[in-house]
Amino acid sequence: MKGAIVITGVGKRLGLALANDLLEKGYRVVGTYRTDYPELEVLQARGADLHQVDFYQPESLNGFIQYLNLEYSQLRAVIHNASDWIPDEPAHSNNHAQVLQKMMATHVSAPYQMNLALQGLLNQGAGTNDVIHISDYVAEKGSKKHAAYAASKAALNNLTLSFSAMLAPKVKVNTISPALLKFNEHDDEEYKKKALAKALIPHEAGFEEVIETVHFIMASEYMTGRNIHLDGGRHLK
Repeated sequence: MKGAIVITGVGKRLGLALANDLLEKGYRVVGTYRTDYPELEVLQARGADLHQVDFYQPESLNGFIQYLNLEYSQLRAVIHNASDWIPDEPAHSNNHAQVLQKMMATHVSAPYQMNLALQGLLNQGAGTNDVIHISDYVAEKGSKKHAAYAASKAALNNLTLSFSAMLAPKVKVNTISPALLKFNEHDDEEYKKKALAKALIPHEAGFEEVIETVHFIMASEYMTGRNIHLDGGRHLK
């Protein structure tokens, strides 16, 4: 079996697809999830080491970090995929600080703490190892309805710059910033049409687009501190 790869947020969508792909490729997958989904039983049956971790609770994250440092001698990669997408509260709300705090906890605080605490495991083994941040194209564009989310992803992008310098040359740190990957089942046709029209390439990218980019990053021995945009040319519309 190949090395161990930590993936946060493996319960559904991209995280689930990525975990299944890396298991298929022979890696030992260590995954986190916040909500229990039936698909997790399949992942576990395939050999994934799964842990329920709530990034909103510091003790939950600390417990997972301690487990990794006790049970694993080295890590091939850490992929920060866990994400939450909470819209901004109305102007009259008293919950603005809470929304921002949750977005920062998931997208900034958890990756920051894990990167620092797991660098000893990432510094082991032959060749280079990887930290990969899954961000979002809105980090550079901003969002009228998800300002806290966009700001937290922008902060995650900045962590890529800091940690790439901090962990070099043994550990490469890069970002993947996708836009539309796959629609949700509840998305209506009007929303789909509007979303597709935002890109020069008007179709869903699919989870494979990110998965192949993960393999490209891991295969590279020379790229670090970079942000790979998978946005269908939205920046040119």
